[in-house]
Amino acid sequence: MLSLVQPPDLFAPVESGVYRSTAVVEPHSIPFLLTLNLRTVLLLTPELPSRPLISLIDETGIRLNHIGNRPASSVSANSRSIESQSQSMSSWKHLSDEIVKEGIEFVMNASNHPCLVMCSSGIHETGAFIGCLRKLLGWNFNSIVVEYRCFAGSKSRYLIQQFIELFDTDLITLPQNSQTLPFWFKDYLRTLVIAPWTT
Repeated sequence: MLSLVQPPDLFAPVESGVYRSTAVVEPHSIPFLLTLNLRTVLLLTPELPSRPLISLIDETGIRLNHIGNRPASSVSANSRSIESQSQSMSSWKHLSDEIVKEGIEFVMNASNHPCLVMCSSGIHETGAFIGCLRKLLGWNFNSIVVEYRCFAGSKSRYLIQQFIELFDTDLITLPQNSQTLPFWFKDYLRTLVIAPWTT
């Protein structure tokens, strides 16, 4: 008897070796996640992952990088965060430039791939993070917003779009050893090389 392999909610590939989904993983999604041969999980929210995901991490040796559980004191007073921009959005969890920077630097190291990027909703923190990654990759802002809205649907928030727009990609420190950069980022860097006939 064949059994269906079902991905977690809001699952999608981001780039080769980088995926996204909600951190609320149900037991029926575990067989699908096993097919990815994940090396790491990057969790952007303070909440712990679901029990089935914790079991998968323990059983397979996947490394969990839980950057969303940083205490508020670890974020500098000068930090620009969505939480500090709008205290009225009580359902929004703390996401700062520092968390996004640390997460992107983690994803930009190919030794962490395959990597699954998650947040509790799979929409807001993950959407902001992926949007900032897309900005680093030179995507047009409108394309970034379209991708964010595809996942967020009616739950999209202008504040997250503003966070992405204002994120400074110069904050990101790329690995010194270019061999550790993902091939898709190296390909992007090659597109930035100015052809000699254009100067």
